[in-house]
Formats: sequence, structure tokens, C-alpha cells
Amino acid sequence: MFKKAISTILAAAMTFSLVACGSSDGGAQSAGSDNDTKTEAAATADGDYDQITYAFVTFNTVPDDTSDVEEALNEITREKIGVEVHLMPLSIADYTQQVSLAVQNGEIDIFHTLGDLGNSIASDMCYDITDMMDTDAKETKELFEEEWLKTTMQDGRLYAIPTLKPFALQPMLLYRKDIAEELGLNMDTVKTAKDLTDIFAQVKEAHPEMTPLAPVSQGDSGLTRWIPNIDWLGDSFASPTGVLQGEDMTVTSYYDLTDFEDYANLVRDWYSNDYIMKDAATTTSAAAELMSSGNYFAYSASYSYPLEDTAASLSAPSGYELGAIALGDAYLDTSSINAVAQVIASTSENPDAALKFLNLTYTDADVINTMLYGIEGRDYTKNEDGTVSYPEGQDAATVPYTAQLSCGVLGNFFIQWPLEGSGSEESLKWEDEQNHNAPSSPAMGFTFDASGVQTQYTAVSNVIQQYLPGIACGSVETESALAEFRQALKDAGYDDILAEKQKQLDAWVAAQ
Repeated sequence: MFKKAISTILAAAMTFSLVACGSSDGGAQSAGSDNDTKTEAAATADGDYDQITYAFVTFNTVPDDTSDVEEALNEITREKIGVEVHLMPLSIADYTQQVSLAVQNGEIDIFHTLGDLGNSIASDMCYDITDMMDTDAKETKELFEEEWLKTTMQDGRLYAIPTLKPFALQPMLLYRKDIAEELGLNMDTVKTAKDLTDIFAQVKEAHPEMTPLAPVSQGDSGLTRWIPNIDWLGDSFASPTGVLQGEDMTVTSYYDLTDFEDYANLVRDWYSNDYIMKDAATTTSAAAELMSSGNYFAYSASYSYPLEDTAASLSAPSGYELGAIALGDAYLDTSSINAVAQVIASTSENPDAALKFLNLTYTDADVINTMLYGIEGRDYTKNEDGTVSYPEGQDAATVPYTAQLSCGVLGNFFIQWPLEGSGSEESLKWEDEQNHNAPSSPAMGFTFDASGVQTQYTAVSNVIQQYLPGIACGSVETESALAEFRQALKDAGYDDILAEKQKQLDAWVAAQ
């Protein structure tokens, strides 16, 4: 059943791509004629449209003005669903906090999770969309297997829609090919992050003005991606609490893992030798922006696409031709599917309108690609083969609008236009195989209800935000900082979270 759905999606992806390439009037928009009927009923004769705001993370530069892109979207949505959308792109450093405040204040209608769906549900941030799906997002629902949607349910109710994309994340290193070729670096010898020290030493010796490793984003060296076979049990790798490792069904403190301490010591060594950005714990710049400055050799991240495709798609935003190597194997758990999920805010005044728009991001190629790429001719150029590129003389850092690096965060990846030089039918097949063949957690399908330990979660989250960036980026002495961190976690109620996770996991195992 699962394989049948993937095959259907792959076929749909190819169909949508062909339609998008061959039609300038948005043939891919004709996903359902009843949508057009709804549209005319939704908008009154005087042009009074439902207003919604969509908050999403952008790993590109946050644009100064989104009004032109909004108007391009609204030319489609006014006619199809009687809705006008306002975009709120946010940097990764600000995203979680700003979304939380915006939901509290009723300022947004749609947002997405970043590994924290359970906490968002427990915090009453998510609108129950169970009874709305068949009327407002029927086409999207049909794209998903029942098992996939169960990952965004709690107590049988649906609170989010997973982003439709390849799910199996593989840790990687993205690096400048020109520097590697200049120095004769054999990148094929690198199998884990521990093998990078010698590579970084050679880069630093040849280019003392260059920093070998850029952070992925603020406080994120990549460390939490390198530890193998982790089931986050509903948390984000950016803020993990109790986890499983491998086949062991004992809920464990992530920060007590031997691997965590080993990698923290490794990054501390890099910091001491100027192999990692000194301000990695506090910078507000993301990896692509830092790489485009020409002052960095590499960064680590996790992607669910082939190595060559990943490097090709990230080369333009980074300003240099990149290579990619694996730093470990992909591993599937429930969070692999529900980590990035689209949510209607619980405080939305127009939840039906918001879900109708969300439906278009899964079914309408023009809608999702306008959100990602902006205005054709100004922000991107459409090529004959269906790919896109930046206008001549421009790149991701100079166009007025792009959110291209959010391609795996928003809507339906399989109808998104690939950047020139990336993506193919073979890639889609590879991604299908990864989703099926990657090792899976023995707790696949388990979702954690954090509502009983919300107070502890808030306190623990504050402690993690205080200590983890410095430890993960090497800017503090590991042994003393880790000891202080562990004690602060206990004082904040960390053990209560571990106990509650173990209790729920044991009950889940018994029910299987």
C-alpha cells in the first residue's frame, strides 16, 4: 500500500513537471473543477476576499518586500478559492519564537513545524482539521497514505499535514569543489564527521584566511545530525530531550550519550584550531549566506536527496560549485515524516480559507513555485527543460525574493521546479528507495503527548537554548559546560520528561 502511494506520487510528479514546462497558463492548476465553483461563491461581487497570513522559515535572506509575490499568488487564489494570502518569511534564528507569539496574538493562519509538532499540539497552537479535510483539502488528502497522516494525529484527530517530500534524511557535508581540487583533497576518505579534522587542517594551512566549517544556522554546527540511529521521540534535533538509539527501547537523555560527548569534544577541538566559525553559537547568518562570502570551505546539513542533486541545488545559493559527501546513513522514525508539517493556527479567524490555500501548495504547481521562487523574469528564469535558474548576473543573495532553500519545507516537493542542474527521474526513484530501504526505528509510528509535562518542557527548552549552542559549536569548555548543562536540565524537570516518554512508549509497545 505504501509503495503504491509512492508510485502514484512519483507519477504525479512527472505529470505535474510536464504540465508546468509546457503550459504558461498554469495547466497544473486544474486540479479540481469544483474548486473553481467554490471560488465564485467565496468572493463577493465587491471583491471582498478572505485574508490569511502564512508564516514560514526561509534559509535564504529574508526579503524586504513580499507584496509583488503576494499579488502574483493572489491572482490565482482570488479566482480559485476566494482568498488573499499575506506571506511572512522568517529566518531560522527567529522562527520558533516569532511563530509562537504570532499564534498567541492571532496574527497568522498557517505555519509549519520544525520537529516540534508534539509540543505545538500540547501548547494548543494547532487547529483540529480532521473534519475539514474532505471539503477543504480533499486533493491533498488523496496524496497521502493513511499511515503517513497518522504521524500528525493525536487521539485520532488530525492536527497537521506532513510536507510531502522524500523523508529519509542523510547527514552530509557540502564543500567547495574548487578548494578541494586545488589542494588535492580526497573527500572519498571521509565517512563520518570524525574524519574531517585532517581535511580541515589542510584547508586552514593552505588558506589561513578561510574558516573550514560554517554553521548550518545559529548554534548548529551539525553535531546533532552526526550521531547515528536516533529516534527523537517527537522532539527536534535542535532541541532534543529523551531519545532512543538503535534497537534499545530505553528512553535516554540525549546529552548523556557517549556519542554526544565525543562529538562535542571534536567540535571543541575544531574551535580551538580555528576550524569552525568563532561566532557559530550566536550568528544570525545561515550557511548559504556565509558560503557566498567566500570565507568558508564547508558546512554540514541533512537532506533526503541524492548527493549530486543536493550539491547542484545548493551551489547557486552558495555562490560556488559545491560537492557533497555522506557523513552517515539515513534513519527513519516518526519524526522523519512529521518533523516538517503544515499547521492551521488554533487562533486563525479563517481556518477554512487557510486550509484551502494550504491545499493549493500541495496540488498547484504555480502556487508553490511562486512561494519558492518569486516573480518570473525578476527573481528567476524558467528554462525549456522545466528547471529554473537565477536571472543572468544574479544569484540567491541579490534577487529581490527567493525562498528556494525552503523547497523541502513547503507543500509538495514533487511538483516543485528544480534548480538548473538538479533533479531527475532517477533522483525520484532514488528518493523512493531511500524512503523504503533506510533503517527504521523500532518505535516507528509512536507519537509523544507532551501535554502532561508542558511546564517541564518550557523550563528544559530554556536550558537547552542557553547551553546547547555553545557546546555544539565548541565555544565553551566541554567537560565543565556539559556537567553544568546536565545539572540544569535535572533542575528544570528533565527526568519527568524522560519518565513520561518511557511510560507512553511502554504502553505503545504493549498495544502493538
